[in-house]
Formats: sequence, C-alpha cells, structure tokens
Amino acid sequence: MTWLFLFIAGILEVAWATTMKLSQGFSHLGYSLATVLGMILSFLFLELAVKHLPLSLAYPIWTGIGAVGSIIVGVVLFKDQLSLLTWGFVVLLIIGIIGIKFTSGH
Repeated sequence: MTWLFLFIAGILEVAWATTMKLSQGFSHLGYSLATVLGMILSFLFLELAVKHLPLSLAYPIWTGIGAVGSIIVGVVLFKDQLSLLTWGFVVLLIIGIIGIKFTSGH
C-alpha cells in the first residue's frame, strides 16, 4: 500500500503542476483551486508513504514521477518540443527511478 500511496502522490504532483500552468498565474479560479487541492493531496499521500519508507527513497521517487509526468504532459498537452538528447535524459531519469525502487529493499 505504501508504494501505491507514493505513486498517487507523484501523479497528483503532475496534476497540480498541470493545473498551475492552466491557471495562467492563478488568474483562473477553478484551475487555481485545483492546484491548491492537488498540492495538499499530493503532500498528504507523500506523508503516508514516508511513514513506512525512508525519505531518501520516497522523496526522489516522488519528484521523479512528477518530473517525468510533467514532461509527458508538457509534450502532449502543451506541445512542448524536446530534442532527442533531452529524451535520452528522460529515459535515464526513468531508469533511475526504477533502479532506486528495485534496489531499495522496500
């Protein structure tokens, strides 16, 4: 259950980052409220995860999920353009996240 909490926290991080962009500087109330709610829920699920996982594992995995997810959202939703080299580093980030999880012993 702990890893599920951490995954949910990471997905919520992507959600709040996306709604923050859509709020256009917090000028759209609905997206602004969604951003704040997403932040609160993301931190809540992260807190549930760190009850049973070391911070040294949970935090980098949480931020990694948020980073990779935000990259994907940026490319798909906002039409961000990434170079092939940048995609290579995204793959390395994913490998790092998976490596941390599988070598952690948790």
